[in-house]
Amino acid sequence: MKKWLVFYLLVIFVGVAMFFSFTRSEKPGEGIRRAAVAGAFYPADPAELSSVIQGFFDQVRYKPADGRIIGLVAPHAGYIYSGPVAAYAYRQLTGHQVKRVVIISPSHIIAFDGASVYDGDAYETPLGIVPVDKEFCRLLAEKSDLLELSATGHETVQAGRMEHALEVQLPFLQKVLGSFSLVPIVMGDQSYEVCRALGNALADLIDDQNTIIVASSDLSHYHPYEEAVALDKKVTTAISEWDYYNLCRNLNSRLWEACGGGPITATMIASEKLGADESEILRYANSGDVPAGDRSRVVGYSAAVFYKSNPGHSHSEAKFNLSSEEQDYLLQIARHSVEQVVQKGDIPEFTDGGFQKLAIDRGAFVTLTEHGNLRGCIGFTSPIEPLFKTVRDAAVSAALKDPRFPSVKTDELPELKYEISVLSPFRKVTSFDQIQVGKHGLLIREQRREGLLLPQVATDYGWDRTTFLENTCRKAGLPLEAWKQPDSDIFMFSAFVFGEERH
Repeated sequence: MKKWLVFYLLVIFVGVAMFFSFTRSEKPGEGIRRAAVAGAFYPADPAELSSVIQGFFDQVRYKPADGRIIGLVAPHAGYIYSGPVAAYAYRQLTGHQVKRVVIISPSHIIAFDGASVYDGDAYETPLGIVPVDKEFCRLLAEKSDLLELSATGHETVQAGRMEHALEVQLPFLQKVLGSFSLVPIVMGDQSYEVCRALGNALADLIDDQNTIIVASSDLSHYHPYEEAVALDKKVTTAISEWDYYNLCRNLNSRLWEACGGGPITATMIASEKLGADESEILRYANSGDVPAGDRSRVVGYSAAVFYKSNPGHSHSEAKFNLSSEEQDYLLQIARHSVEQVVQKGDIPEFTDGGFQKLAIDRGAFVTLTEHGNLRGCIGFTSPIEPLFKTVRDAAVSAALKDPRFPSVKTDELPELKYEISVLSPFRKVTSFDQIQVGKHGLLIREQRREGLLLPQVATDYGWDRTTFLENTCRKAGLPLEAWKQPDSDIFMFSAFVFGEERH
């Protein structure tokens, strides 16, 4: 036999051997997913691994959540980089009686539809075997066509590597909890539809207080330090404000970055249905913060907790508002932008004017009126740019791109009045009684179709709650009764409205 053929067969044999050593136990009927990144992402020696994790816990400035923990967010990089941040999430579990842990991970090495709920018996780390709750996994996969009972993403080997994002969470959990059962989920598709299906299915199945959900996610990748901090702030702000809808939209549009944004969204949806009403960012850092870390290309990490607050808990929710100086500055931006684009054909540049609130990404609408009549109204529902830029771009679009009106002409400029509506974060409507006409705007989404109406629309037309819901459906091109359907999600928001007439 020729030498090249012997070598070729040897390569195949070694590859097959590595595959099976990575995944299942050699014992018939025992499907154990073996540790794939021990010795790389974290120590392979059990004593050393336990000591490293304890060292991380010892450095945590611990403040327990004021309520029942339902979900966590933890990063999944090599422990030298993200371990100190992950410890802030898992330190929250100290003293808690947790019997089952659901871990939702992104897929780094293979793309596939939906989410894969592991069909094996256990995961293994140097600290021991973690049994899979096979009955829960089976029932979960049956909840939706977007969920599949499978080893895809769990045992898949690509270019000699396997998924690490789920595995690296386990030693922390083993250290803090001891024994527990596991529900391992890898998301191949992080669309809102899959996040919704997974989050709702988990909430429907979890019927006790001894289960927690962990979203495995890093944040932005390979940006300079200061740029990464700014990018990651967008994501952590959305998490802390419980705006998972805009979080998911902006991640899928690649405006924001988080490799586990789908797991975060699914965890927030499930936590919300299970009663969580508070979220808190426990820690943020990036790979540039470690000793001798390269600050030219960093990866961001955060730890967060979602919990149902105790009676008497002081909620962190605060109404968004702007000072008169901030309002005046935004109105100047709107007017100057329209006047310059109409008269000169170009769009001016602005800064945040030194106002911190104007540098935060916010959705906003700009409304133009002429002699009391609507002349244009366009906005951005999603927080895709800092507020001062959003107002500039919305004003220009309202003047030139509202399809209901011709473009504003130069002789109209002195007659225009400007009104700005700054949108709050979106919150899912869990009871229609929550909707307050005149205070809340609405967004409905069903099967990728959505429509939005501002709070003042209902007031201007004298609508009651039902009529407001029906007209929001009409705006989305949906049947008027769509708001009653289980496939529809309705989000409410408030708007901070000010203008040259109301100011």
